[in-house]
Amino acid sequence: MVQVKHGDTVKVHYTGKLDDGTVFDTSADRDPLQFTVGGGQVISGFENAVLGIDPGESKTVKIPSDEAYGPYRDEMVMVIPRDQLPDHVKPEVHQQLQIVQEDGHAFVVQVTEVSEETVTLDANHPLAGQDLTFEIELVEIL
Repeated sequence: MVQVKHGDTVKVHYTGKLDDGTVFDTSADRDPLQFTVGGGQVISGFENAVLGIDPGESKTVKIPSDEAYGPYRDEMVMVIPRDQLPDHVKPEVHQQLQIVQEDGHAFVVQVTEVSEETVTLDANHPLAGQDLTFEIELVEIL
């Protein structure tokens, strides 16, 4: 059988779980995920997990946070005065907002706390700092 190597384009089905067993994402009811190994389209630990497996093979792999979405970084949390938000934005906890920097670079933040005077915004990925477990089935190598 042909095994997955760097540069291959693959299709996989997967289920991602947190340490407590909570499923945070799955392709079970969708088409398989297609990506090129080494192309940076998925987290590095996921890419590494498919290397060397055969079509039809399944495996479960635990990916440490540094090979997933990185560590949780406190410096990526900011508290801003509410009046810095546009008037039409009514901040709520868990709401996602897009921030555009002066250089035009945009990024997504999540509202984590709202008070009368301030809003706390978190620019960390929601899965930052967490080890992830994936059940992966290699559907095919294209």
